[in-house]
Amino acid sequence: MMSLPFYQKSHQHYDLSYRNKDLRTTMSQYQQAKKRSAIYTHGSTAYSSRSSAAHRQESASSSQVSASSYQQQASQAYSLGATQHSSSEVSRKAASAYDYGYSHGLTDSSLLLEDYSSKLSPKTKRAKHSLLSGEEKENLASDYMVPIFSGRQVHVSGITDTEEERIKEAAAYIAQRNLLTSEEGRMTSKQSTTSKQSKVSTQAKSTLQQEETFEKKSRKVAIREKAEQLSLRKTLEETQTYHGKLNEDHLLHAPEFIIKPRSHTVWEKENAKIHCSVAGWPEPRLTWYKNQVPINVHANPGKYTIESRYGMHTLEINNCDFEDTAQYRASAMNVKGELSAYASIVVKRYKGELDETRFHAGASSMPLSFAVTPYGYASKFEIHFDDKFDVSFGREGETMSLGCRVVITPEIKHFQPEVQWYRNGEPVSPSKWVQPHWSGDRATLTFSHLNKEDEGLYSIRVRMGDYYEQYSAYVFVRDADAEIEGAPAAPLDVVCLDANKDYIIISWKQPAVEGGSPILGYFIDKCEVGTDCWSQCNDTPVKFARFPVTGLIEGRSYIFRVRAVNKTGIGLPSRVSEPVAALDPAEKARLKSRPSAPWTGQIIVTEEEPTEGIVPGPPTDLSVTEATQSYVVLSWKPPGQRGHEGIMYFVEKCDAGTENWQRVNTELPVKSPRFALFDLAEGKSYRFRVRCSNSAGVGEPSEPTEVTVVGDKLDIPKAPGKIIPSRNTDTSVVVSWEESKDVTELVGYYIESSVVGSGKWEPCNNNPVKGSRFTCHGLATGQNYIFRVRAVNAAGLSDYSQDSEAIEVKAAIGGGGVSPDVCSQLTDVPGRLTDSRGGVHGASMPTLQKDALLSSKPNKPPPSRPSSPGHPEVNKVSETVQEELTPPPQEAAPKGQSKSESPKKKKDLVAAPSPPYDIACLESFRDSMVLGWKQPVKTGGAEITGYYVNYREVTDGVPGKWREANIKAVSDAAYKISELKENMVYQFQVAAMNIAGLGAPSAVSECFKCEEWTIAVPGPPHSLKYSEVRKNSLVLQWKPPVYSGRTPVTGYFVDLKETSAKDDQWRGLNKAAIQNKYLKVEGLKEGISYVFRVRAINQAGVGKPSDLAGPVVAETRPGTKEVVVNVDDDGVISLNFECDQMTPKSEFTWSKDYVPTEDSARLEVESKGNKTKLTFKDLGSDDLGLYSCDVTDTDGIASSYLIDEAELKRLLALSHEHKFPTVPSKSELAVEILEKGEVRFWMQAEKLSSNAKVNYIFNEKEIFEGPKYKMHIDRNTGIIEMFMEKLQDEDEGTYTFQIQDGKATGHSTLVLIGDVYKKLQKEAEFQRQEWIRKQGPHFAEYLSWEVTGECNVLLKCKVANIKKETHIVWYKDEREISVDEKHDFKDGICTLLITEFSKKDAGFYEVILKDDRGKDKSRLKLVDEAFKELMSEVCRKIALSATDLKIQSTAEGIRLYSFVTYYLDDLKVNWSHNGTDIKFTDRVKSGATGEQIWLQINEPTPNDKGKYIMELFDGKTGHQKAVDLSGQAFDEAFAEFQRLKQAAIAEKNRARVLGGLPDVVTIQEGKALNLTCNVWGDPTPEVSWLKNEKPLVSDEHCSLRFESGKTAFFTISGVSTADSGKYGLVVKNKYGSETSDFTVSVFIPEEEARKAPAEPQKGNKKSK
Repeated sequence: MMSLPFYQKSHQHYDLSYRNKDLRTTMSQYQQAKKRSAIYTHGSTAYSSRSSAAHRQESASSSQVSASSYQQQASQAYSLGATQHSSSEVSRKAASAYDYGYSHGLTDSSLLLEDYSSKLSPKTKRAKHSLLSGEEKENLASDYMVPIFSGRQVHVSGITDTEEERIKEAAAYIAQRNLLTSEEGRMTSKQSTTSKQSKVSTQAKSTLQQEETFEKKSRKVAIREKAEQLSLRKTLEETQTYHGKLNEDHLLHAPEFIIKPRSHTVWEKENAKIHCSVAGWPEPRLTWYKNQVPINVHANPGKYTIESRYGMHTLEINNCDFEDTAQYRASAMNVKGELSAYASIVVKRYKGELDETRFHAGASSMPLSFAVTPYGYASKFEIHFDDKFDVSFGREGETMSLGCRVVITPEIKHFQPEVQWYRNGEPVSPSKWVQPHWSGDRATLTFSHLNKEDEGLYSIRVRMGDYYEQYSAYVFVRDADAEIEGAPAAPLDVVCLDANKDYIIISWKQPAVEGGSPILGYFIDKCEVGTDCWSQCNDTPVKFARFPVTGLIEGRSYIFRVRAVNKTGIGLPSRVSEPVAALDPAEKARLKSRPSAPWTGQIIVTEEEPTEGIVPGPPTDLSVTEATQSYVVLSWKPPGQRGHEGIMYFVEKCDAGTENWQRVNTELPVKSPRFALFDLAEGKSYRFRVRCSNSAGVGEPSEPTEVTVVGDKLDIPKAPGKIIPSRNTDTSVVVSWEESKDVTELVGYYIESSVVGSGKWEPCNNNPVKGSRFTCHGLATGQNYIFRVRAVNAAGLSDYSQDSEAIEVKAAIGGGGVSPDVCSQLTDVPGRLTDSRGGVHGASMPTLQKDALLSSKPNKPPPSRPSSPGHPEVNKVSETVQEELTPPPQEAAPKGQSKSESPKKKKDLVAAPSPPYDIACLESFRDSMVLGWKQPVKTGGAEITGYYVNYREVTDGVPGKWREANIKAVSDAAYKISELKENMVYQFQVAAMNIAGLGAPSAVSECFKCEEWTIAVPGPPHSLKYSEVRKNSLVLQWKPPVYSGRTPVTGYFVDLKETSAKDDQWRGLNKAAIQNKYLKVEGLKEGISYVFRVRAINQAGVGKPSDLAGPVVAETRPGTKEVVVNVDDDGVISLNFECDQMTPKSEFTWSKDYVPTEDSARLEVESKGNKTKLTFKDLGSDDLGLYSCDVTDTDGIASSYLIDEAELKRLLALSHEHKFPTVPSKSELAVEILEKGEVRFWMQAEKLSSNAKVNYIFNEKEIFEGPKYKMHIDRNTGIIEMFMEKLQDEDEGTYTFQIQDGKATGHSTLVLIGDVYKKLQKEAEFQRQEWIRKQGPHFAEYLSWEVTGECNVLLKCKVANIKKETHIVWYKDEREISVDEKHDFKDGICTLLITEFSKKDAGFYEVILKDDRGKDKSRLKLVDEAFKELMSEVCRKIALSATDLKIQSTAEGIRLYSFVTYYLDDLKVNWSHNGTDIKFTDRVKSGATGEQIWLQINEPTPNDKGKYIMELFDGKTGHQKAVDLSGQAFDEAFAEFQRLKQAAIAEKNRARVLGGLPDVVTIQEGKALNLTCNVWGDPTPEVSWLKNEKPLVSDEHCSLRFESGKTAFFTISGVSTADSGKYGLVVKNKYGSETSDFTVSVFIPEEEARKAPAEPQKGNKKSK
């Protein structure tokens, strides 16, 4: 076997979990490779030069990128690898390698490194106890330690300390990288030799030439070359990455562990050393922790040694002891972050007393018996599951993941637990369908493609040492949606069985969902592995869930799938099977096989050289391994005499009873010792044999098989019974059932559920489950469900069981569910006893009357051959059963005559019985017939002891002589007569016998032809019997048909009609077939005579009806009594019956489900006189059933009593009550806290007598009345009380009231411990303090807030027990609030109103009540969330106060607005237009002005039409106001906007006088008057002047000018009195005009002087 390449063996250096970040070096890898390769000579002095040259020559196929650097690095690396060079040589080559790496890594001429040293430290060569396997040891990198690079720095002027540290680390890093990451360098030719190779000696060159000539590349060399290319590429990438880090922009980076610390296991007294290497910039600071506690070197001097050199950190623990077993953490931190790595130290202790000196003597002195376990000295591991997966539901084709977190304490980092998943108790193996995963603390199981095969109970088991824990939950997988509606679901669990050269048996499980109609069969498809071509193996569907596939090619591998088909179509295919090769298992030892194409699975088979001349012998052990109605499978063993040549087989068959052998496989010989025969006649008998053949000839045949009848040997299971649902959780119900009886090769059970009244059934499981109990999940809480179960085996699905009782889905009290003890008892409980359902089933068929009744015991199968040829032989069909037979009358009794009088008419003398009658053929074979008849009408007053049968042949209508069919009397009324002639016609007669003798023979029967019946449906049931006749009911019993048809009988249909009715008036009593052989017929009409018949059914259909039972009149005879149940004082349960019409020979016969109970160990029968009692020894679920009591030798007196689930519970409860009488309770023991903090324990009984006594128990000790406890009993009401003033810590425990009232007892217990007691104690103390508080002024209702309709905040509280002197003070944030109004406490309500509440009002509010009796306070927190809640309510009120949106037109546009009580910023306002939020721009703006919230739309357009919504969000909900701005509303608003806009424009541009003219100008005569004013207008206005309302024209005296369209000038050169007057300036343009008036007053100084004494002088207004 070729050894692994070095890069695979050493890639697990250091810790396995961190191997992707390991530091790998060429030197270390080749040091390991040297030891494992014989090519290298360890210790050779020529190794360095030779290896360099040789590997340069071997590098012909490597990349030529950086070839020179590549070669130099490899050469220098090999120089360091020579272990026996002198120290000077090592130093020289190491220095050169360092210089080269430095020169290529950092070209800085300002830095010189004068010294370099490195040391490869091999591990100590002493034996150590290892916990690793051999494979792990092989993959473990060893024999070297990481070199530590150190350099001596030279002082460089101008460089700071920080820069020096950076350069130092960069130099060391680059040298380390260049040396450690260089791989083996090999040159492709001698032309690539550089100046470094010129120094190689002449001897090395000659060696190189020789190796170039003769060396051929091996697979190992090629793989190495490829690995070197990858390593070089990685080296270049890492170098580029490092230089990127040296960039100033990317200089800082977080810590990174290059080498993580490894866990160690050491002996006591030894030293342990942990190494790690950390990179990062700035240089990280590393701290060591032990169990998360920092290690303090100074606190334990000499114990710990911590070293750090250039990123390599070491923690050494000296003289280890057991206390050093712990988890150690290395924490690296810099400004970019923190990173931790973990390692564990496990210290082992020696067994026994040892000399401490032996610890220092080396490993060789240690005793060999020392054992090391991976789990250290942990005495116990605790395993917990968190975040667990729950019951899961999926669908076919979906993905699913189950997972949980696993917590293990104590944690040992180096050792991982063993995690295993299980499905239904079987380990889950990884496959393409399911993959388990363990991440270190979380286990997951992932399904990539769910299938129904994945359904089941999944468990995860986690093992750590000797301790384990597991957790389980169920996974349900539902069917995928069918491609065709109504098509069946996919089969499941397709398995390949009994694989041979050209034959494989395929097995599968039937699906739970049949679709819209029953499944007709299955198609099997095959596909050769490696192809996508599927081919169908069978042309017609097969019903049996196994099928032999033939015609395979030997050596090929195949996969298979199965599809179900019904009337609707073909369903989805199943999951494909596992691949299987067509190979003979017996021949595998003689075959040489090799996988020529692994991707297809094809196997090429080569046989050994044949040996000619030996004819093979006959095969052995030939047998029929499987027989169905579709095929028969043969199996045999190859002959012992066959030589070395391969053999083939020929299969032959013949009809049973002949020797006419026919070869089956004439064209294609069989290679496998298995063969499947198809196209055989169903129901026909065959024998088979096999011959062997080879080139020498055909051998002798094998021994033939026994006679095999073609048909299904495996019966379909019977339906399960006793479906019992019980509550489990709010979404699940536990369903238990009685397993199917006598089932063979049971696959499991399917459970279905249906909501009551829906009529729709849904599968609860899609993968059959075994056992008799299943939890149905995924149900709707509170719904009522019913359930049914069906069994499945390879033959098919059974009938559905009877529907269970309805159950409401809700959690069971106390956990619920069915206990395992109850489930184990359900397997032997028979099914339901009565079936009172009526209805019509199919068409009625006329039958003959049949009144005789036979025993109900099962029949024995008849033998296939006679024991003595030549003499007729009769074989018993059933066991002999002695029972009382009461002949029913042939006609209805006359009116007025009771049939109970018939016993009185019996003769006292015993006579021979009357003849039997109604002889019928129950089954016919080729040479035998089974007859049945009815018992005699008259028994002669004695029990019939047997029957004798005679028969005769009838030839061409002429009868022959009578012959005896039996010599010994037979007791049953059904017998098989053998040794008859096939196709011969016979007649029969029967005679009955009792102790008086043999009676007269019966009338001759009709003619019956002896021929084999081949009909598929069953024969008629027989021995019909009715009993328990009442006015509206009776019980009908029968025996199964002797001939069951091709398949077993699956049920029965019962028909009835009135005696006088025609044959077309039969009506069925049961719509669905019943499996019981009895039926309680109800709903009869009193006084009407009826007849009954029974028909059997199997898979082929409904068979012939039985003979008639009856007629019988539905009447309750006088004196009829019923079975009565009784429970005595000792709790014994019994059934009692009494009969007043017994004869001296009458006896009581008890039966359960109409099977005698004589041998039952669970029952005890006691009869005395005319009374009988059946006592249950231990009534349980095994005793469920219908119990009946018959009175023999009477006219059919009988009665029955049904014990079902409900009656069982009632009787058991009544029995327990009688055994152990109890004092019924109205209410259980409870506790309550009274007003003053007192504690009251009380309970109430239904009633108590005057003698009732009560014992009070606390913690199993009786307590009595005293200072601490006060007790009281009210016997009239049944109330029992105990009072305690207060609860103390010692009062925690269990309290019990025990009642004794005569024989009856009762008790009630209350547990007050833990949190329950603390809560009660706290409540009692609170109530006590509350009572004390309420003695003074106090708050009846504490401080709360309310938002008024005006959106103000009202703080209010309710006070009590106050008086006039009581004061109330309000505080906010511990500052008193002055209140204007004085509080009056008439209504007991105190309030504080805060208007326009806002953020400034947030804080802590407090109100204090106080007077001379004490004080009380109430505090209200209105900050954080409380303030937000209040503000939300305020905003809500404000939002509710908003008025409807209104439309207002402005000169700028249209405004939508609403008024609120007041506006707050906390009220979020959002506007939307036609359902889209409005994006606000300069044209569309929103805001609030005072109490108005508005939306302004400037320059509106038609696009602005639509519905506008203003949403006011109060923090929780939104309040909307809407307005429709479209249609007329928009048109009117837009028109008004246009009008206002034009008016604004006109107002803006109209002509106007801006200013400059005074109102009055007073000027002295002769002076010049100059007035100037500004005028504005667009367009430029026209200017005119007025004087005394008349136009004024410019002239020399008065100059009027208008310049630049802006300024008007008014000038009078010398004013005179004539110029006095009212002047006006009129400006006008197209938008309007304006007049500015002023008055000019000219005065004469002389006149003014005269007027001055008379009038006060007026001041002059200065003109402008």
